Parts: sequence; structure tokens; C-alpha cells
Amino acid sequence: MPLINDPAIWLKELFIQAGLSYSLSSFLSTVGLVFIVIFFSWLSNLTAKAVILNIVTRIVKKTTSTWDDIFLEQKVFTRLSHLAPALVIWFMAGWALKAYPLWLIFVHKLTYIYMVTIGTIVVTSFIEAWHEIYNTLPISQHRHIKGYVQLVKIFVVIIALLIVISVIFKKDIGTIVAGLGAIAAVLILVFKDSLLGLVASIQLSADKMLKVGDWITIPGREVDGVVLDITLNTVKIQNFDKTIITVPAYSLVNESFQNWRGMEEAGTRQIKRSILIDIKSIRFLDRELKEKLGKVVVLKDYFESLDKSSSTSNTISGQAFDPFINAAQVTNLAVFRFYAESYLKNHPLVDQNQTLILRHRPSDGNGLPLQVYLFTRSSQFVPYENLQSEILEHLLAIMNEFGLKVFQQPSGHDLLSFSNNELVKQQINT
Repeated sequence: MPLINDPAIWLKELFIQAGLSYSLSSFLSTVGLVFIVIFFSWLSNLTAKAVILNIVTRIVKKTTSTWDDIFLEQKVFTRLSHLAPALVIWFMAGWALKAYPLWLIFVHKLTYIYMVTIGTIVVTSFIEAWHEIYNTLPISQHRHIKGYVQLVKIFVVIIALLIVISVIFKKDIGTIVAGLGAIAAVLILVFKDSLLGLVASIQLSADKMLKVGDWITIPGREVDGVVLDITLNTVKIQNFDKTIITVPAYSLVNESFQNWRGMEEAGTRQIKRSILIDIKSIRFLDRELKEKLGKVVVLKDYFESLDKSSSTSNTISGQAFDPFINAAQVTNLAVFRFYAESYLKNHPLVDQNQTLILRHRPSDGNGLPLQVYLFTRSSQFVPYENLQSEILEHLLAIMNEFGLKVFQQPSGHDLLSFSNNELVKQQINT
């Protein structure tokens, strides 16, 4: 009967009957009960894990839904099993440590802190599991919420810390929060980067300024690559040279950056390149050059239309009239521009629905810049670069047929040739 009513008394009497003193028997009975509680807590943990591994796992794997699989992968159920031994200790500690009330209070506090810690881990795992589920939805491709998820997890951790502090110091949570308000300025100073990153991360997500997979360029930071991850404080980017760089999230709000998402979504990309033409090579067409270019099918109709407009404009009341020098003639550069535009308008990889033009840009003393301005049908890197190279190579190669030359700075070979020519002239003169 003593065993049923009170095991502590039964163990104590058992040790006394064995010839031990009363105080030692009381201590040993308490130690025995503590080992019994530890055994039951270990057994409960083992049982909880066995139930999860053998029963819950089988049920999850048999279901067609993938959501429960994500909860299993995030170890929500496994971590929940750690509450079982804590509950056993919480309820059996009073039975084992009845003779030591101070130790009972200490064990209860430790158990409570342990349960709060495990509860926090379970809740954060639960939140992370829902985040993984959200990433499987189509909306996650346009709305990145990792910053919000981290914010919620931080909020949960802060609440857990307040609970732990209130248990340790026996203070009300409201009193602790009021005390934290007094040191808010210090906290803001210490966690300045985290707070700025928090605000910036929310702004980037809310305004849809950036998402994972975007190609961005930040010239001031030598960033040119694809966004891999957006956290509460940093943005991780993989440059095209395969290097990884992280920048503070708030820097993307305070500084300017270029996001190429609009170009990729439109499926077209701009080419804006200039060819420097030697101004000395620009001239009116002579008969020989006109006859040569007139054999080109694209230019044949162009010359015929010029001849008709020329004869009409230069005839007034039946008399030839030309008040300007060579007003009726056309330059080789004008013919080249017409040819280049015709070439581009018939190119299958050039988007004809967008602006296409060849225009002069202001000269800076390095020849006359002729800018090629168009849009491609593909925004992919390799096709875009190949098309850009193909167009420029063709135009550069064909310019000589129009009597045009590309302007370039003199090289060492040019200077050497010039000096040799001067030497030859001097020898001839002498």
C-alpha cells in the first residue's frame, strides 16, 4: 500500500530498513525517483519518435497531397516529439522532488524554458514549411515573401525570449516590454543595418522592384548577374562570371539599379551601336560609283526614284534650274544608309514592329558616328550577341563598296608607314 499511495515514503522506509540513516534514506529515495522520472521521459521521447516515424510518416507518404510531405521534410512532427519528455518531467517533478521545493522550482523553470524553446523551433519550422508550400504556387514567381517570413520568425523568437526572461526574473511581460522602450535608442543603433534591411526588403517585395531570377545591374558595385536569394538583410547575386556577391538590401532602395526583367518579358532587346565614319570619305556619287551600286537590286529602284524626283525638281517652266551646288546629287553615305535600313528591314531576326533607324550622332572629332538603332526578336544573350555581331560585321565589310571608310586612331604601324613614305620622298627629292 505505501507503494501505491506514496512511492517516496516506500523507498525511504526500504532504505531505513536496510540500516541507513533517515537523512540518507530520504536523499536516496529522491535520487531513485529522479532516475525513474528520467527513464519515463526517455521512454516517452522514444515512443513519440517511433509513432512519428512508423505511423505519421507512412500516412504522409500514402496521401496524394504534397503539403504534408513538406511538413515532414521540415521536421515539424519530429521536433514536436521533443515536447513529450518535457511534459513527463513537468508533471512528475513534483512527485520526485516533493522534499526539495527549491530544486522543484528550478527544474520547473528549466523545463518551462525548454518547452518554450522547443515550441519556438516547432513554430519556426511550421512557418518555413508554409513558405515552402507558397513557393510551389504560381504567385510565388511574382511575389517574393522571404523577407516577410523572416520577419515573422524574428517576431516569434522575440516573444519566446520575452517569455524566458519573464520566467527567469519573475517579471511580467508588460513590465519587460516597458523597460525595453527605455533602451530603444540603443537597440536601434545596434540593429541599424537589420532595421534598414527589414524596411528595404519589405519595400522591394511590396513594390515588385525585385524578385529571385531577375537579371540586375548595379554599376557602382560591379554587379551584373542574376538574383539568387533575397533575405531580410542582403540580396545574393550570381554574376555572369559565376562569382557570388551579396549587397545590403537597403542599398537597392537608396541607390539606383537596372532590372532587365521588362526586356526579358517583352522578348525583345535593343541594339544601339555606332560606326565611326571617316568624314573625308563622304562625297557625292560619281557616275562610276553610281553605275556600280546600281547593279544592286535593292538600290536599283532607289536610284530610279532619285532620278525622277531630280528631273522634276530641277525643271521649272521647262527650264533647268539648280540654284545650289550639286543639289540634285546624293551622297554615298545617304545611299549606304538606305541600303543598311533595307538590309535590316528584311532581316528575319529584327523586330519590325519596333523602331528601326540609322542616324547621325554629334561628332566629337573621331569621325561621324552613324548609330544603328533597332530591336531584336530574341532577348536571349547568345542569339542577341550573335545577331549584333552579324549586323555590324556586314555593315563594316560593305562600307568600302560605297566608298566609305571607318575612322580609327592611327596605330604604330600607320605611323611607321607614314615615316617610311616621308623618307622615300626625301630620297627622291635629293
